[in-house]
Amino acid sequence: MTGATAPGGGRRLLPWSTPDGRPCYLLGGGGGRVSRLADEAENAQLGMAAELLGHAGDMLGDRRVTRDQLRYLAARLAESLHDVHR
Repeated sequence: MTGATAPGGGRRLLPWSTPDGRPCYLLGGGGGRVSRLADEAENAQLGMAAELLGHAGDMLGDRRVTRDQLRYLAARLAESLHDVHR
């Protein structure tokens, strides 16, 4: 994965934030340690999102699933979407 490029180019939006919630950017090329770490984090986020989508399909097709279970699923889907849509 290549990561998002910030306005102005040359900066990669990283898949984590500063402790106060601001976005983190990586300057320069994409071959260093931080870039590889960001690739791994992004791949993990996408993998978790795909897994959640699979669970969602199963749960939505099961009439025995409770309202609380669906709310929990919706919360996890929202978290996952937030992670991958930065």
